[in-house]
Amino acid sequence: MTNNASEKSAISGQAASVFFEDLHESLDALSVVPEASHCLYCYEAPCIQACPTSIDIPTFIHQIRTGNVTGAAHTILSENIMGGTCARACPTEVLCEQACVHNVTGHKPVEIGLLQRYATDHLMAENGPHPFNRAPDSGRHIAVVGAGPAGLSFAHRAAMLGHKVSVYEAKSKPGGLNEYGLAAYKMVADFAAREVDFLLGIGGIEIFYNEELGKSLTVED
Repeated sequence: MTNNASEKSAISGQAASVFFEDLHESLDALSVVPEASHCLYCYEAPCIQACPTSIDIPTFIHQIRTGNVTGAAHTILSENIMGGTCARACPTEVLCEQACVHNVTGHKPVEIGLLQRYATDHLMAENGPHPFNRAPDSGRHIAVVGAGPAGLSFAHRAAMLGHKVSVYEAKSKPGGLNEYGLAAYKMVADFAAREVDFLLGIGGIEIFYNEELGKSLTVED
């Protein structure tokens, strides 16, 4: 290999390394409270209205500010069990953060996405019991087609209600868009797979892989 080729190879390797680093630097324990303190805890908060999953943003930020990070994660995940991916991939700058009242006064909006990520990552890193409990067995068994965000979110809520859930996924891995469609720099360290494992921690959900509707699987089945 010539020196020129070696140089190009090294540059290419460096670019690949940078490309797969995390898109945003996450908040740490020292920076999270000052950031949370910027929130004004608005009445009829416009950030909630701008959130597609209606997360109670001021409440979870207030919980972070007062040291109840696990409670903040519970508030987030109660509305969106895949809130970890949401914090990484949602265009907060044109949704909740754009609606932040600080923009009206010319100040920087609250970093809602980073605060949400801090809370959800904290809970997942605890490796404690699943934050939600299953209701008593309902005796019902539900089939879900697709282990993507919608299918898995539905499966989790159905499991909370005490139903048994079988998820049929055409691919060999779960996650759908989160696993196969999002840019790698948004989902570093196999986060999509780790989030699925976390979600399944509620119990009562089984995923069957390589089962494609219309081929190996029919509605009658």
